[in-house]
Amino acid sequence: MKPYSEMTKEELQQLQQELKAQYKEYKGRKLNLNMARGKPGQDQLNLSMEMMDVLSSDSDLTCEDGTDCRNYGVLDGIDEAKELMADMMEVRPDQIMVYGNSSLNVMYDTVSRSMTHGVMGSTPWCRLDKVKFLCPVPGYDRHFAITEYFGIEMINIPMGPTGPDMDLVEELVAGDASIKGIWCVPKYSNPLGISYSDETVRRFADSRKAIPSPSTRA
Repeated sequence: MKPYSEMTKEELQQLQQELKAQYKEYKGRKLNLNMARGKPGQDQLNLSMEMMDVLSSDSDLTCEDGTDCRNYGVLDGIDEAKELMADMMEVRPDQIMVYGNSSLNVMYDTVSRSMTHGVMGSTPWCRLDKVKFLCPVPGYDRHFAITEYFGIEMINIPMGPTGPDMDLVEELVAGDASIKGIWCVPKYSNPLGISYSDETVRRFADSRKAIPSPSTRA
């Protein structure tokens, strides 16, 4: 189909009528769908039921390093959890940090603290004239809602089979100091299930060399 910008007025009107008819047909089906993204089905939830029986009052709750798992204070996560996640994510355990069960809470907290206190000694974002974020699209609406909530300008970055368009990412970051971050889900990125290629990850790592340190960058 031609892009809308290349269609004539008559073509656009014809397409509008076709889409309205299609929409009316869908409405006529009286569907009641839960469109919440990422919710497991009942059969998937049942797969983990046996986990509910693993622990009991006489279970050993002590880590290999002697940490009592019933307590708190291990800020970056217990070693056994890191080893489990590292195997799934194909990285080293020392590259893992374990937080709570909601990544969105961690992301929101990170952006919030950056707004009020800055990052590693840099100017708090709330004191800057403009703050921008790169947003790979299609992406995850709840990530974008965080930046929208704080009034951060969002810049669309097209997604391909290997991840974000890195040519555009590198060009924008090199020329605009008000860009402070990018929303990334490197493994099985929503909604298309794209995984970032090794080359994309290397380019992300190399792009840091061109970014001033927090002490020199507002």
